[in-house]
Amino acid sequence: MDQEHVLKLLESLRKALKDIQSNSFFTSNASSYAPIKFLLDPETKPHSVLSETPCLFKLSQLLCNLKTLIEKLEKIQDHGLKSLVRRQITRHKISQVVKSVEAEIRAYFDRVSVVNLVKTLEIEESEEEEKVEVLSEFTKRLLKGFDIDFQDLVLKAKVFSILEKLLCDSNCSKRVREHVALAIDALASFNRNVFVGLVLMGPTIQALVSMGLSSSIRVLFSLINLVRSPLVDEIHSRGLIPKVIELLGSADLSVQVAALDCVCEIAYIGRSEVIEAMLQEGLIGKLMELQRSEHGDNLIKRDQRINGDSDSEVICDCEEAGNGPFANCVARFAVQVEVGEGLTSTEKEEVKLEILRRVREASVSEAESGTVVAAVLWGSSP
Repeated sequence: MDQEHVLKLLESLRKALKDIQSNSFFTSNASSYAPIKFLLDPETKPHSVLSETPCLFKLSQLLCNLKTLIEKLEKIQDHGLKSLVRRQITRHKISQVVKSVEAEIRAYFDRVSVVNLVKTLEIEESEEEEKVEVLSEFTKRLLKGFDIDFQDLVLKAKVFSILEKLLCDSNCSKRVREHVALAIDALASFNRNVFVGLVLMGPTIQALVSMGLSSSIRVLFSLINLVRSPLVDEIHSRGLIPKVIELLGSADLSVQVAALDCVCEIAYIGRSEVIEAMLQEGLIGKLMELQRSEHGDNLIKRDQRINGDSDSEVICDCEEAGNGPFANCVARFAVQVEVGEGLTSTEKEEVKLEILRRVREASVSEAESGTVVAAVLWGSSP
């Protein structure tokens, strides 16, 4: 039997089961089960298909039980108290069997989807659109929540290794690698006790940083937020701090914004050696550049406005720039360090003094220095 036909049949069965469950437990009657009776009839083709498919044998048995219960319900005709109790007991049993049937259908769809995922990703001739589609479906399934049976399927099929290989393959299309990154992030969230270890041990983190895309850096941010200190330590030990900070100078604004989010998250979580490594890479100078840019506070134009050297157009630009993605980014970084969980109180004070020193060094005017220093000293919303 063609698998596509089986899938369509199971989808019809799932819809019929959903219609059953939508009926009130106390008001449903035998007629409520009419949509599914055709599928349960032994004389029909759908029933024979299910019974003849080896991996659907258990499902076929459950459907036979369901058919028996529905027939039993139909025979309870009178409205006495005893019949009422019998009907409710039978309906409860039907409800339990329906849940078991749905679980079997879901398990079958999961098996098919994992097999299809592996097959599509491992065949080099597969079209990009095909790979993106199976990756998207896989990610959606993971986001539905933990399922031990689905996890077993993923582990047995070695899906993580396949995803990791594609992520590190520079010859693979950017779009496919972006969806692979999202799938790995979803796997880590699906069960951090199993998949986070695989992320930490392999080349995933380095590949995400090397891709240098806003999507890959957002996935990195998500993983940092999920894994916390172990991942930040891994980023530091692999010498990836300079590469993350380098992304702040990207020509792509979305990459810069994603990199800033990562930097601030690392600042909140990182230990003293991590913060020190960030500062030594000239982070404050780069943040100052971003803050004075058109997407930050635009402090140079603000100085011009104060000195009376700007026209109304510049004033308008300055006001709009004040709400940019890099507005107060130096203070934002400083606040993340101050309220973070990686440093002691003494270390936080030392880092703040170092930030202030570097702010004064990187400032292009006294006005800029005073503004940023005040923001760092008094704090700003991260």
